[in-house]
Amino acid sequence: MKYNDLYLKSIENPQAFWEEQAQQIEWFSKPNTILSKDKNDYPLWFEDGELNACYLALDKHIQDGFGDDFAVIYDSPVTQTIKKYTFNEVKTEVAKLAGGLLSLGLQKGDTVVIYMPMIPQAVFAMLACARIGVTHSVVFGGFAPHELAIRIDDCQPKVIITASSGIEVDRLIAYKPLVDEAISLAEHQPQNVVVLNRKLGAKIPFKKYDIDYDALIYGSEEVNCIPVNATHPLYVLYTSGTTGKPKGIVRDTGGYVTALKFSMTHIYGVQPGEVFWAASDVGWVVGHSFITYGPLINRNTTIIFEGKPIKTPDASTFWRIISEHQVSTMFTAPTAIRAIKKEDPDGTFIKQYDLSCLRTQFLAGERCDVATLEWYNAHIPVPAIDHWWQTESGWPMISNMMGVEYLPVKPGSAGKAVTGYNIQILGENGQELGPNEEGYVVIKLPLPPGTLLDLWNDNERFKSGYLNKFEGYYFSGDGGFKDDEGYIFITGRVDDVINVAGHRLSTAEMEEIVASHSDVAECAVVGAHDELKGQIPLAFAVMKSGVDREHFQLEHEIVQLVREQIGAVASLRNVVIVQRLPKTRSGKILRKLLRSIADKTEFQIPSTIDDVAIIDEIQADLEHYGFGKK
Repeated sequence: MKYNDLYLKSIENPQAFWEEQAQQIEWFSKPNTILSKDKNDYPLWFEDGELNACYLALDKHIQDGFGDDFAVIYDSPVTQTIKKYTFNEVKTEVAKLAGGLLSLGLQKGDTVVIYMPMIPQAVFAMLACARIGVTHSVVFGGFAPHELAIRIDDCQPKVIITASSGIEVDRLIAYKPLVDEAISLAEHQPQNVVVLNRKLGAKIPFKKYDIDYDALIYGSEEVNCIPVNATHPLYVLYTSGTTGKPKGIVRDTGGYVTALKFSMTHIYGVQPGEVFWAASDVGWVVGHSFITYGPLINRNTTIIFEGKPIKTPDASTFWRIISEHQVSTMFTAPTAIRAIKKEDPDGTFIKQYDLSCLRTQFLAGERCDVATLEWYNAHIPVPAIDHWWQTESGWPMISNMMGVEYLPVKPGSAGKAVTGYNIQILGENGQELGPNEEGYVVIKLPLPPGTLLDLWNDNERFKSGYLNKFEGYYFSGDGGFKDDEGYIFITGRVDDVINVAGHRLSTAEMEEIVASHSDVAECAVVGAHDELKGQIPLAFAVMKSGVDREHFQLEHEIVQLVREQIGAVASLRNVVIVQRLPKTRSGKILRKLLRSIADKTEFQIPSTIDDVAIIDEIQADLEHYGFGKK
């Protein structure tokens, strides 16, 4: 079936379409109700079905005779380790850990926070929670204790699962002290912290709540999968919000696994038994959907990569892994390709490896610029497919559906709407716009299966953030346009969330931290263009009157403050000390103007600006700092 035919089928009769896709999943109790609504009138999928995501990822394949096939390849250049696990071996690890969690008093409906580096045990922990109906919340290991504490207080875990340390290129990062600090900051106190000792030299301060990971598994029996309802929360994953407080995206089970199975075959074009590699982190949605659940449910070997595209040891790492492990389809962020391009502009390393196994390269997390796409196409003779989705969606919304029909690539576009997503471009008053008219990117309800179910314990914020702007539509928070062939171009966020190397971060949260410095009177943080990361945060700070100190000292303290509160992932490196900030006559800071000046892009002077002379001042300040788009 061609793309247009499949897409129309999914939009014209979504219930019949997704009922057919749900038949690709093995249910403990098949759903009779395909599409319904919850108490808040929000669409639900398969609400009377029962299943288990861990069963689909492991047990089913073992029962089908594939237990000795490889499920997981752990490739860690930072520890010089490669280890392969069969489906049988992963199931034993997962089932014993699940038994251990039950012995700690966990039961279906409880929550667990997982705060781990990119190691197999992070995936094992996710699957162990799914096995017994415990909702997991994975927190990216790059977040500081303050951010971890916020998430602990919001999802209130009975148990935290962590490791002794992670490795950042060549630097050991002790995780356990960070967890202990987060617990000391949090109001909610978990009952236990399960700690995997990696024996890499990091100190593990012992607390009364600690449980050794290996000892817990050793003393536990394997347990079977517990059936859960299709709408049971598989996980909560926090993403940046406009208020600075992270939003807990709630993912269901039945709709999600149906969508992931569909994605692997129809979007990524991957066949069971092939090797699939998403070079991301389990702390992000890609790690949930396409390192853990998607590949394993589709019976693909998934790669857990502990390293970086460069410096571990060099820019050849990606090509070595593809060649050595016979990767058929890969997924990474454009930032990674830009980093490799910078280190190896002529593609010298690429020529050292046989990449004939690679069929498709998918890119997502941020917009893929034309220069990066052209460099990739010049050096690697496989399609590079840009596609667009969000933590909220859980799986791609715009893509070239490689398992259906390979459509011509248009640089700058993420492709066409994926089946199930009725994507429209609306104007400010809710009117649908014509071709090449830029507006708000929205999806007409119902969203397809696998998308967000709600925000954790915050339905009002869910409605105000996603559903209230345009009645009957999900508001993506992004702007964009469609061309006359239906290709969609995403132009960027319309709120204060910026995209740093594929990671969504709130500038409002950074502003709160910068403003907390005792010498700062007021500030603004904007997302400025960066050749490597796409965007990076840029802070403008006004010192309090009477403060007399070296600017570089204040700048350093602000950078450290943000790093301590949010973590290195914030990537705040540039702080510009200014005499004043551009404002409207009513006192609103003109952040868009600041961003345009920093990027040296054309802009119109806002008619509401209180003093036009400030533009020259800001330009001079930025020139002094050597900042701006090259």
